[in-house]
Amino acid sequence: MFFAYVTFVLATVRLVVHSHGCKDYDLSASDQLLIDMMKHYLHTSRKDECTPQNKTLNTGVTYIRWGKTSCPKGVDMVYTGQVGGTYYSYRGGGVNYLCLPNDPENGQHQSYDNDQIHGGEYQLSSSMKPSGWSASMDNKEVPCSVCYQKRRSAVLMIPGRKTCYKGWNSEYNGYLMSSHKGHFKSDYACVDKNAEPLDDKNGEESGALFYPIRTKCSNLRCPPYTNEADVLCVVCTTTNV
Repeated sequence: MFFAYVTFVLATVRLVVHSHGCKDYDLSASDQLLIDMMKHYLHTSRKDECTPQNKTLNTGVTYIRWGKTSCPKGVDMVYTGQVGGTYYSYRGGGVNYLCLPNDPENGQHQSYDNDQIHGGEYQLSSSMKPSGWSASMDNKEVPCSVCYQKRRSAVLMIPGRKTCYKGWNSEYNGYLMSSHKGHFKSDYACVDKNAEPLDDKNGEESGALFYPIRTKCSNLRCPPYTNEADVLCVVCTTTNV
């Protein structure tokens, strides 16, 4: 009702202006006020059609789902592959795990001695494995998938939790894994709670190793943490930034 009224008044003002004989006609203060009211109404009523929401629709985030050959339901998969990284006993090289695609475009053969990209393997046993996992995955290669979640603007891995905080959406949850404390350092990875092997091949070839880790209460505050417990993790996304 207000929109129709203002439109009518504005049209009337324009009609009066155009029909007036004087070329230098100036709008009165009341006429200008009506025009300003109309501009303000259009600006406030259509602000939801403008940038923030529409920009969000065209954005997205990527994350790696460690331990799985697929992405969560409703999430696009960029590619699937296998985990790679430097050999666990090498002093140099990168510390982060890599998600290597299954359809690589290989470079030329080289003879120099700096091989750093090895496959990743689970390191498990009956006494050292996350709850619910089978020791049969020991020495199996680790798969991974790069996932693209549309209409999200931020992604975050939270260690020590299996659920996201308010305003964040869970992509997947699992167990925090890394190299053994007696080896050289590597990255922490959130491995899916329902992790699977890359294939059925089984051979201890080492490489970039994935060990389950646990907490140690000393200067780590217990509570709220618990001594010698699995470290959970969750990958979360949000549009609220």
